[in-house]
Amino acid sequence: MEPSLARYIWTHTRKQQLWILMIVVLSMIPYFMSFDLPKLIVNGPIQGKGFEQPGATLPFMRLHYNLPFIGEVQFFSGFQLDRTATLLALSIVFLLLVVINGLFKLYINTYKGRLGERMLRRIRFDLVDRVLRFPPVYFKRVKSAEVATMVKDEVEPLGGFIGDAFLQPVLLGGQALTAMLFIMVQNVWLGMIAVVIVAIQIVLIPRMRRRLLVLGRQRQLTARALSGRVGEIVDGIGAVHVHDTSNYERADIAARLGLIFKIRFDLYQWKFMVKFLNNFLAQLTPFLFYMIGGYLVIQGRLDVGQLVAVIGAYKDLPGPMKELIDWDQDRQDVQVKYQQVVEQFTVEDIIAPDIGALTIDDPAPMTKPLSAISLSIADDGGAMLLNRISLEVRPGETVALVSTATGGAEALAEAFARLNWPDSGRVASGSDDLLDLPEAVTGRRMSYASSDVFLFQASLRDNLLYGLKHAPLTAVTYDGAAADQHRWNIDEARRSGNPDLDIRSDWINYASAGATGPHDLFEAVRRVLDAVLLSRDILDLGLRSSADLTRHTKLAERIVELRAALRTRLEEEGLSALVVPFEPGAYNKEATIGQNLLFGAAAGPELAHKALAANPYFASVLKQAGLDRTLYEMGMEIAEQAIELFADLPPEHQFFQQLAFMSAEEIPAYETLLQRLKNRPYDAVSENDRAMMVTLSFAYIEPRHRFGLLTDELMGKIVAARNQFYENLPAELQDAIERYDPAKYIAAATVMDNVLFGRVGSNHPDAPDRIRSIVYDILDELGLYAELLDVGLDFNVGAAGRRLTGGQRQKLDIARALLKRPDFLILNRPLSALEQRVQEKVLRNVLEEARRDDHSPAIVWVVTNPAMATMFDRVIVFDAGQLVEDGTHETLLARNGIFKELVS
Repeated sequence: MEPSLARYIWTHTRKQQLWILMIVVLSMIPYFMSFDLPKLIVNGPIQGKGFEQPGATLPFMRLHYNLPFIGEVQFFSGFQLDRTATLLALSIVFLLLVVINGLFKLYINTYKGRLGERMLRRIRFDLVDRVLRFPPVYFKRVKSAEVATMVKDEVEPLGGFIGDAFLQPVLLGGQALTAMLFIMVQNVWLGMIAVVIVAIQIVLIPRMRRRLLVLGRQRQLTARALSGRVGEIVDGIGAVHVHDTSNYERADIAARLGLIFKIRFDLYQWKFMVKFLNNFLAQLTPFLFYMIGGYLVIQGRLDVGQLVAVIGAYKDLPGPMKELIDWDQDRQDVQVKYQQVVEQFTVEDIIAPDIGALTIDDPAPMTKPLSAISLSIADDGGAMLLNRISLEVRPGETVALVSTATGGAEALAEAFARLNWPDSGRVASGSDDLLDLPEAVTGRRMSYASSDVFLFQASLRDNLLYGLKHAPLTAVTYDGAAADQHRWNIDEARRSGNPDLDIRSDWINYASAGATGPHDLFEAVRRVLDAVLLSRDILDLGLRSSADLTRHTKLAERIVELRAALRTRLEEEGLSALVVPFEPGAYNKEATIGQNLLFGAAAGPELAHKALAANPYFASVLKQAGLDRTLYEMGMEIAEQAIELFADLPPEHQFFQQLAFMSAEEIPAYETLLQRLKNRPYDAVSENDRAMMVTLSFAYIEPRHRFGLLTDELMGKIVAARNQFYENLPAELQDAIERYDPAKYIAAATVMDNVLFGRVGSNHPDAPDRIRSIVYDILDELGLYAELLDVGLDFNVGAAGRRLTGGQRQKLDIARALLKRPDFLILNRPLSALEQRVQEKVLRNVLEEARRDDHSPAIVWVVTNPAMATMFDRVIVFDAGQLVEDGTHETLLARNGIFKELVS
């Protein structure tokens, strides 16, 4: 990157800088004229100079000056006006100049602001572009939080400075020189005073501010280190809790914050000391003007109008001078910040830009062997992972890499994937060095999956299709205002040096997945999900999710048919007791009291969870139905029994899994609340305390909790209250609840809740699994299996995929690698989180799926168990960084070497 910020700015904004500088020079003309007008107004029409005789007139807008060594110079003779007309005309001109100067400032500030934001956008893009081209080894030494902080925060001040880089010294310097020149023209002695004070400011203040730069640099480095440390804590939060090191981390953070506090406090002290001195010097000049200028007026060597004009001109001088000094400090500060960022983003062996260049057309298949030639790879400590090994993998060949604990097979797989670069030797595709091939070739014709899986915080679908998004293949059509906005976005992207690629385009390479378009992509997706045994997991996620009706209309339309089919199947198999259905006029004993009261799914926060009891309308319904006191007393009874039964149990006890109305952490709070309310009359209890107790009753299910609190009479009152609730439901709550309807799809409920339209009986422990199995069969029979799978693919996997299990993440990674049907499929212990039986089944499925449709990629699989090597054409064994055996499974067993020892 360009080491000088000024050169970087000038290189990319030369034309814009020249244009705005020309505008600044033009703005100096009305700026100078605005200084002269107060003198003309005070000396002329106000004091009456030149209007001593009745009916006297003077030329208006006569421009003439007495210049040193030249004498009087007249630029314009003016118009003849009387005293009143002259006052009015001069005042209007003054107002006009104010407007003109304001418009110049508006244009200049807007232009430089836009210029700065464009350059900030360019810098950030350049930095992220370099991150995408860093060699893999760099990411082992840098913290992601630090890189993100540099891109987001540390270059932020550059955006505010870039527009001022060349404009501000010219603008402020021009304004200061204009004011100085005007003062000098009025009186040389007053001009000399202003020059001396300004010279002291220019020399002294920047010298004092050098310490501010040092402190600012220290503040930036310590803040960056803090950001990286916090990122480490977040990423390693599991280790922190497992090893009880949270207090150590608190001490570390406190120490870092203390250091930052000291640096910032020193910075503030020095900053305000400099500001005090600067303000003192700025106010010293008016003192001298009043004293010396007043003396000159008394002596008759200076008129009042000139003194007023000089003071008015100087009033505009400290501002530009202060801002000019501030600009110089900002210049040095942002240059330091820019250099620090450049140092962090300047690394050796950075990937050439053409390696990742955009390529629309798919490259030709890789038909040449993949080879390691005298390949040596060392870790960061210098230990050799691979030591001068050579081998070749032919197209279509399946190869199992077997390794001892220090073998090096993983390093070879990473080298094939270009994630670990050789220390010597090379990896080649035919005669081409693999590192020299464009990513459009290796990223589309090769795939890699490992045990260390990273998923983006997006849906399952987005992560699965991520390997197909190489280039925008189908443009989006925009109409009306959207088209104008799109054109503006494209234009700004180009002006900022960003690519004009449209992220809203269709980037999915359907042909790579063996599809022709969106309509048949799902079949390819379903095959790879079935191959890695992930379909059932995604179906489960789909059942537990709420379907988007705008996309999954087929499922919503046939949900009633699905419910009926489930009822029929349960009756045929004698399992009707597994599900207690919702009936509009009946109480469902397997549902909570809250669910029976609402008889619907909350679609907004107003009636969801703990907000329900506190809702004023719902509380009024309970009161009218005579349930408010009853449910409060029930909540008190539940609290007493729960605390008596569970208070002494450890929080991790399995009994808490059945305690739906109160968590282990909430027991102390309810214990305190119970003691406070135990002997207090109902009417004396606050609304908040009532709501807390009533909320406990909402989660009560008699067959599950068995406290004997639910009577037939109470169930009847609850059903009646339910009807009353919907009869007078206010307009503001209409969209907050979806009432259960046997003939409709409930959008706010999960797919499983819609299918069941009831609750699973608590007396059948295996009921959920049995019902789920029946539902899957019915979905397949009704042709809705794919629709539900599609719902599951909408599931958001969370940060780094943490909402999925380790095994699910690894399966998804293999499916992503398999989906794009590569020529070389590299799998590096990809299923280490799964048990051996599942690994073998997935391996067999992947080998079968990879050869579908006459497509036979080469497969290189680092196996976790040598026994899995029997499924491969060839087995290569590594030990201590050396290739020790190479052959078929049978021949290696016959040699009685390391491989046989590993298998046995």
